[in-house]
Amino acid sequence: MFEYVDHARAALYEVNKAVLGKSDEITEIMTAFLANGHVLMEDIPGVGKTTLATAFAAALGIDRKRVQFTPDVMPSDLTGFSIYRRDEDKFVFQEGSVFTNLLLADEINRTSPKTQSALLEVMEERKVSVEGVTREVPDPFLVIATQNPSGTSGTQQLPEAQIDRFMITLSLGYPDYDSELEIARSVGAGARTDIVKTVLNAEILRAMQADIHNIYIKDEVYDYILKLVTATRNNPYIERGASPRATIALVKCSKAAAWLAGRQFVIPSDVTEQLPYVLSHRITLNSGAKMDQRHKRDVISQIASSVDMPYMGAKK
Repeated sequence: MFEYVDHARAALYEVNKAVLGKSDEITEIMTAFLANGHVLMEDIPGVGKTTLATAFAAALGIDRKRVQFTPDVMPSDLTGFSIYRRDEDKFVFQEGSVFTNLLLADEINRTSPKTQSALLEVMEERKVSVEGVTREVPDPFLVIATQNPSGTSGTQQLPEAQIDRFMITLSLGYPDYDSELEIARSVGAGARTDIVKTVLNAEILRAMQADIHNIYIKDEVYDYILKLVTATRNNPYIERGASPRATIALVKCSKAAAWLAGRQFVIPSDVTEQLPYVLSHRITLNSGAKMDQRHKRDVISQIASSVDMPYMGAKK
């Protein structure tokens, strides 16, 4: 089961060489990838999102494409379209941007809802239907989508039903002082991603994703996961709680975290560590939370502390 754990850790090492001072965030993205999930990041421009996606693609040995979402990006730009080739006297399908292993969907909340829906449908189904023909996208198919902070000029908020398709959400944020100093010193020495070595390939990544399903979860931990998710549905600060898709995502991420730690089973701390990443984009705070100046992370932390962790020792 753990044949490829060292490979995954080697990939983390390579990505950390390119993206400095973001070890926790890089580990969390790898966790989502192992769980075969997509990642949503809310960040300002210039903090290294493209570098991050490029470094991951290089380390994992998979194909990568990037789409800069603007109001004029059409669904067909993502899914593909057919054009008539006079030399062949027939229509030939031109693959869109989603026909790749790792797609960086940059500033997704700047484009139209129709284009957003096209991408999010592919994320869910992992296939596209164009002109009556259904085509599967490459396996693995992973998305790192970014959105500008809410309220930024030229943006429109993603619908809740669509944002729920992302397994986790996080923010890179600014680098720490020492990391940014190192970035400044390396200016002119070439792209930081040039030093990233390929340590995996698509076949090994698929094998690692398959291994995740074999991680064991006790019934008490399943119960703990469900109590945490259902607690979001009756919290006084939450207008709309997390859906059952959050339960599924929390199970998958907890298993991936346990596998990455070299364990054959999930422990409660795996669950609580994944909780903010899985829930923060799946809950909507009410006016009471705004009046009391409660943020999503505060509310999630309160939920985690209100649910008792199961005892993992041997039964007496």
